[in-house]
Amino acid sequence: MSHASFDQHLDIPGTTIFDGEMAMKGYGLNKMCYSFNGAQGRDAFLADPEGYMAKYGLTDAQKDAVRNKDVLGMIREGGNIYYLAKLAGIFKLSVQDIGGQQTGMTTDEFKQKLLDQNKQ
Repeated sequence: MSHASFDQHLDIPGTTIFDGEMAMKGYGLNKMCYSFNGAQGRDAFLADPEGYMAKYGLTDAQKDAVRNKDVLGMIREGGNIYYLAKLAGIFKLSVQDIGGQQTGMTTDEFKQKLLDQNKQ
């Protein structure tokens, strides 16, 4: 694949490409989410979310996305979905909740869409 054709794939409507630039942008957010692999990190976040986010140097936009449980916002701010899954678990967000966010639907609408697709 030539470089020019790769660049064409960077503009996919509704998609945030996770590249080196986004990895740098989301470093603190992703590092924080990685810390949730241990119960101590999860407990510390739940006890003091603001202090925990500050400890990892999250930007204001990242903090707002975390506060709002806005997974798409976190992705736009450099979050990697594999790390964000740990945070989604803390917030008790299901895969269907995240799918609803990604498609602009409520969780119930997204679940119904999945059921309807399975019937076809």
